[in-house]
Amino acid sequence: MPDARCPIPNSHYLNIMSFQRPDGRQPNQLRPISFDREFNKFASGSVLAKSGDTQVLCSVTIKPGVPRFLENTGQGWLTAEYRMLPGATPQRQEREFMKLSGRTQEIQRLIGRSLRSCLDMQLLGERTILVDADVLQADAGTRTTSINGAFVAVADALNKLVQKGDLGRSPIIRQVAAVSVGLLEAEPFLDLNYLEDVAAEIDCNVVMNGDLDIIEIQGTAEEGSFSRSQLNQILDLAETGIQELLQAQRQAF
Repeated sequence: MPDARCPIPNSHYLNIMSFQRPDGRQPNQLRPISFDREFNKFASGSVLAKSGDTQVLCSVTIKPGVPRFLENTGQGWLTAEYRMLPGATPQRQEREFMKLSGRTQEIQRLIGRSLRSCLDMQLLGERTILVDADVLQADAGTRTTSINGAFVAVADALNKLVQKGDLGRSPIIRQVAAVSVGLLEAEPFLDLNYLEDVAAEIDCNVVMNGDLDIIEIQGTAEEGSFSRSQLNQILDLAETGIQELLQAQRQAF
């Protein structure tokens, strides 16, 4: 599923069809990754996550109480909000206020589902974790970068509660990471940037946990269709990238 589309003239589409990646990476190579922790001193946890030229500020707030459907269950909750700032793309993005686009709603739900999968909600207790993912700069992969950075920010916020004695131990039971894979001329490429994203025939976003079990796959054929064997290639390449992302998250602490 295409991510963070932004208008760039056709003359800049480079030589994708000759298998030359715009930034010279190998097909199985991630963009440079970094997690700048404690970026915002007022948030319970915050990380500036970078994947190549994509930059997402992931901020976490933890507050007492849960949605009504979880009251008196002893379980916690996590929800996410995702926004793209006006200057994140070459042409200014309009701010979304009361009415969110379908894309925005879909992405923030994906972030929420992905992060909830790594938590023991009983250990969290009746608290709500609020994740804000604000895209500062978009070069594709904003949803996957949001998930990768938000996991680190959530872990930081929960560790602070443990250090204060509010929690006996962190409710995190496993890691979670996400990456995109696309098919260009029927060949799989890992972690697409924007120029590759708009040229891809097939675009998938894959979310896995620390055991490399699949949490979610979002796959779309932009042209035609793709085969089961191609899907297997996509998942194999995604798994390779996610292993590196999991390691990068661990090294961030």
